[in-house]
Amino acid sequence: MSQINHEYINNYLVGLIPQHEDILKELEGYAEQHNTPIVTPDVAGLLKVMVKSVQAKKILEVGTAIGYSSILMGLSAGEDFSITTIEKDEDNAALAVQNIKKVGMEQNIKVLTGDASEVLDHIEGTFDMIFVDAAKGQYMDFFQKSIGKLKVGGIFICDNVLFRGMVAERSLLIRRKITIVKRLKKFLHYISNIDSLQTTIIPMGDGVSISCKLKEVVFDD
Repeated sequence: MSQINHEYINNYLVGLIPQHEDILKELEGYAEQHNTPIVTPDVAGLLKVMVKSVQAKKILEVGTAIGYSSILMGLSAGEDFSITTIEKDEDNAALAVQNIKKVGMEQNIKVLTGDASEVLDHIEGTFDMIFVDAAKGQYMDFFQKSIGKLKVGGIFICDNVLFRGMVAERSLLIRRKITIVKRLKKFLHYISNIDSLQTTIIPMGDGVSISCKLKEVVFDD
């Protein structure tokens, strides 16, 4: 269930989405049983639309989990696609590799294990789309280390940017989450106001930001 929209709206919209009948349905069941975070059905639909809309063939993902969104985007990308995905948790990364092999995508999806803040420094090439769904307090760092790898005209997407509504409403704020919320606010303000990006933030799932790269981003020293 979405944590930032009325339940009846969320239930109606999710009810419109056809259920998966393949490996994705299996992974949805696993995620629910093991309390493993994966994208919500509406965000999954958004990712499929974005991949097809920009004809993304080279995708960078930060936060693999069990490989659900990697496989989802791969199925949407068609033939001759390449996804590089980073996962910090070794057990999740190993499970993701198994799931990717189940669908025969091991030649197209490369899982890198490690802290994305470090791994991103060693990734080369240019990507059509970047999807970030990892440690929320590090989104600005992930952005700074990856936006230069996104082609002009490419799409940069981040999930969970409203963080259970806490980013938008102070009364929802949990004390131990103050630092994460402050960092997310700073990140959202930044990507919404620089002229190198065209950004919109959608109250879907737990909040999704979508940015189109208009020109190269220059950071202050």
